[in-house]
Amino acid sequence: LVLSNSFSSLPSATMIQSLFIINNKGDVLIEKHWRGHLSRSICDFFWDKLSKMPSSQDLVPVISTPKLYLIYLRHNDLYFLSAVQQEISPLFVLEFMRRVADIFRDYFSVINDETIKSNFVTVYQLLDEMMDNGFPFTTEPNILKEMIPPPGVMRQFVEELTGSTGISNVLPDGSLSSTHWRKAGVKHSPNEIYFDIIEEMDTMIDSNGIMITGEISGQIQCNCKLSGMPDLTLTFNNPRIFEDHSFHPCVRLMLYEQQKIISFVPPDGQFELMKYRVTQQVQPPLYCKPQISFSDIGGKVLIMVGPKNVSSGRVIENVVISIPFPKAVSSINLTPNYGTVQYDEMSKVCRWNIGKLPKEKSPNLSGSVTFQPGATVPEGTPILLVDFKISQFSVSGLQVNSLTLHNEAYKPYKGVRNITKAGKFQVRSAPQ
Repeated sequence: LVLSNSFSSLPSATMIQSLFIINNKGDVLIEKHWRGHLSRSICDFFWDKLSKMPSSQDLVPVISTPKLYLIYLRHNDLYFLSAVQQEISPLFVLEFMRRVADIFRDYFSVINDETIKSNFVTVYQLLDEMMDNGFPFTTEPNILKEMIPPPGVMRQFVEELTGSTGISNVLPDGSLSSTHWRKAGVKHSPNEIYFDIIEEMDTMIDSNGIMITGEISGQIQCNCKLSGMPDLTLTFNNPRIFEDHSFHPCVRLMLYEQQKIISFVPPDGQFELMKYRVTQQVQPPLYCKPQISFSDIGGKVLIMVGPKNVSSGRVIENVVISIPFPKAVSSINLTPNYGTVQYDEMSKVCRWNIGKLPKEKSPNLSGSVTFQPGATVPEGTPILLVDFKISQFSVSGLQVNSLTLHNEAYKPYKGVRNITKAGKFQVRSAPQ
């Protein structure tokens, strides 16, 4: 599957009627209508569906109603809910809402209740420019920033002094050209471009330490500060490991399909060059061996964690083990030989914060849990969630071979940084 790298080829019937932004309490923060007004009662219908689910992740992203289709995207503690009247590609709607969330994060740094409420005017200005009559219009952050300045002290001062909205009346340079994501006449000193290759491991490991499922979700973030109109060619050592991939509109898709070369004129500033997925089996960089057993009055816990040789000696940091205990647990008595333990009485989740994984010894967590009187003994054992981060390491083995600059005479500074993180990294526990 190759996702479309542009909204320009969408069929004429493709349109979004309304967009709602809802917080984790069910309150509607933002509502934007492009094709007629839609009652907020549709949000109550969505929230009622969500509330009936054991977990918010269990609700399917597309909900059918007698008159509408509801498509939602969760970002942090906010829900982006789109209403459409016709059958359209859900990926189109999800991609647009993801772009909206990315633009908000680019403008406000953090997306939550407070930032949405405090930047109420800017949010509506952005939505006005990003979609016209239900069709995506301007979704490039660099173009939007020229028309709508990011919030700040200077913008607030100018708006209060002049009474203006702060929106430019002039279209940005290059907005009507074939490279609308990059304005003309860009100048930087020094000229530099940097790439971050970020990979997340989604893995399920059974109680014997054998990987059941595993895939890698990767993205390449770029920070470009190049003058003029640079034309770049990026090559990898093993591009055929990509299963699925999607590109920024600046990438020449046909050339990549033919030669596996990424050729592009980059936007100015920070942007996401591509996303990809790798399904080949790779060994996780660490092991986690949980042994948990329950009896009538409680249970025993022993968890051991350590590095594997596949990480090429890199330091594994930000290691956190989350143990979701049954609701029957009344208290815990767990002692780590390394790191700290935090227990949330409400959610019954224990977080073992190891931090940087030591090489000289294997951290372990041991102790016991106590059940409430008369509680039923749980049938299964918990599934642990593991979080970690490794700098300068690519778990898929992806490496940049070369980056070539055309059209310009200068020699830029170039850099590549690899980061591997845990995505949904789950480990099943075994009874002692």
